Amino acid sequence: MTLAKSTRDFVEELIKYYISEAASYRSIAEGYSAQTKSISDTALGIIAGCVYSGFLQIYSNQNQKVPLEDIQEFHEIMKEKAPLIKKALEKSKSE
Repeated sequence: MTLAKSTRDFVEELIKYYISEAASYRSIAEGYSAQTKSISDTALGIIAGCVYSGFLQIYSNQNQKVPLEDIQEFHEIMKEKAPLIKKALEKSKSE
């Protein structure tokens, strides 16, 4: 692990936030249903982009370049949390 604990905690809290807002992001993705095959996959992509943007902002705020190892670890966190995000998106479909 190369990510600072505070950065990892921030990313994980951000993911929790987006999971709690899954219905909103599913709704956004539905607006692109004519251009995509999977609303859930589109919503997951939107959420991943938002979390990635927050992750990058941490480094930008500190005028630091993001090390490749940190980006790789970020991707591992997202891969680990993707099933939870997908589950929340599927649940929001039935609400």
